Amino acid sequence: MQPLIRAFAGALLAVIWICALTGCASHADTQSSLDALAATHGLESALAPGTRFQHVLYRQGDLAAAPRIHLYLEGDGRPWDTRHRIASDPTPRDPLALRLMARDPMAALYLGRPCYHQRPQSSGCTPWLWTHGRYSQEVVESMVAAVTHSLPHDERRRITLIGYSGGGVLAMLMAERLAGVDSLVTIAANLDIDAWSDHHGYSRLVGSLNPAERRPLEASIRQLHLIGARDDRVPPETIRRFRSWNPRVSYKVMPGFDHRCCWVEAWPSLLTEFR
Repeated sequence: MQPLIRAFAGALLAVIWICALTGCASHADTQSSLDALAATHGLESALAPGTRFQHVLYRQGDLAAAPRIHLYLEGDGRPWDTRHRIASDPTPRDPLALRLMARDPMAALYLGRPCYHQRPQSSGCTPWLWTHGRYSQEVVESMVAAVTHSLPHDERRRITLIGYSGGGVLAMLMAERLAGVDSLVTIAANLDIDAWSDHHGYSRLVGSLNPAERRPLEASIRQLHLIGARDDRVPPETIRRFRSWNPRVSYKVMPGFDHRCCWVEAWPSLLTEFR
């Protein structure tokens, strides 16, 4: 199976050059707007090594002294320009998780994925990492390594993982591996990636890990999964199987909310409620 996955990745690379030649959105413009958003809210940017990849970070507050850190994980951004053309740069144009962090008074860290927030031609980057392999073990391990490198060692510190959309999938997968995690919040997350793919008629994400097919997290990790009642990108029924495997954690369906509205506006009150 692995050779087939890598062969697929090679085919995708051929497509990505078509994208480059036909005028995709400028990486520089996208990153400049993200940096401007971060600067407006006083967030500090940095790079951290993962396994084979560099990860872009945005930091808020005194991470060395904080007894608890909120770790934010962004959605999938824009893996595809169209259903048949892969994006040359998957970095989100309007990063909702970064906007959530900017409304959070806690010490916090925003962690970028491999090949996001940087030129996709960076070392080790292939389109597979932001398409079918976006939740792969390779991606998860690199993100865990980047966090471990970035946070000063402190056995007393606790981490709350907060993942929006596909970032919620990664939060579930990272929670299995990352020391210090004792709580987790997902927002509009496609927690059963097969059901989500089937609902939209997408090909399944071969090579990615599916939270709906994994052992439930340790009971010591408190979970809250926030669901938009009007979300047509991740409809509530697509996580039915995940809920059946994880009946003892908390779920909250938000009337009037969809995939993007109205999480940023409600975030301060939702954070207070979770605490």
